Amino acid sequence: MEDQVVCQQSEVAEEEDEEESFFQDIDTLQNHGINVADIKKLKQAGICTIRGVQMTTRKKLCNIKGISEAKMEKIKEAALKIIGESAFVTALEYSEKRKQVFKVSTGSQELDKLLGGGIESMAITEVFGEFRTGKTQLSHTLCVTTQMPGAKGYSGGKVVFIDTENTFRPDRLRDIADRFNVDHSAVLDNVLYARAYTSEHQYELLDFVAAKFYEEPGVFKLLIVDSIMALFRVDFSGRGELADRQQKLAQLLSRLQKIAEEYNVACFVTNQMTADPGATMSFQADPKKPIGGHILAHASTVRVMLRKGRAENRIAKIYDSPDLPENEATFAISNGGVIDSKE
Repeated sequence: MEDQVVCQQSEVAEEEDEEESFFQDIDTLQNHGINVADIKKLKQAGICTIRGVQMTTRKKLCNIKGISEAKMEKIKEAALKIIGESAFVTALEYSEKRKQVFKVSTGSQELDKLLGGGIESMAITEVFGEFRTGKTQLSHTLCVTTQMPGAKGYSGGKVVFIDTENTFRPDRLRDIADRFNVDHSAVLDNVLYARAYTSEHQYELLDFVAAKFYEEPGVFKLLIVDSIMALFRVDFSGRGELADRQQKLAQLLSRLQKIAEEYNVACFVTNQMTADPGATMSFQADPKKPIGGHILAHASTVRVMLRKGRAENRIAKIYDSPDLPENEATFAISNGGVIDSKE
């Protein structure tokens, strides 16, 4: 099975052709009178596609060094010409576009079933729970399962892992690779790792991620952030800084969602929990809740709550989703990562 990870060259080449047509290169702006130097400035700011221009506000484009208001208007106008005047498509046309969405297996059939096939591309899947509920173990398992060919013609691909808590362990990937009988070096070589030290650094890394996805279209399939809120908890303290924190968080999540849609990748984020002091007064069964407030709640496409079960078992529950029913699934954590529960 080593060949599944190591020898994906031809499949990736085919996939690249598909992805080339999935997004339009920002270099096509040259044909509409935008000079190469200005296009280079946009790329340095993490805007590498025509859709990326569409997803960026006029104010933010003007903030890029060397882009004046006149240049910004010219760039926006050129992008609009390339994309087309109409921003609307029929539900049938959008349904065809949604066929490009793929699902990444979690390593557990029960958990995959709960998620409607796995972690979905073009979406943010948030998993939250207390410590020891399996969030980081699931992240590590996904680093390997993303590289394996899967259902509905999924060919596998590379992973980007942004670590905010210093919990990423390459040796853990080796154990999981043994379970799938794949080559250790090939698995580790297909995971691009970055350690984020501040919430600002975390945001800046996303510009690098966007540039990498642009350079290698169709190669990367999953972006993991473990965890999304840890650095915001450190950098912003007290109610006085709450509004500023939430605004910065909203910008980060908006960037994540745009990257997921722009490059057709799955985005998986983990989140922590906090005790809710007011819950005891209202006689709620569980006084704990995920941090990040309404901003994170609305930004995540699918929210999954994890809690501890007996021994190595963990219980996952759909907390919020646009198309999945509220349900539960039991999985277990083993030496080979996330697996089906034996119970």
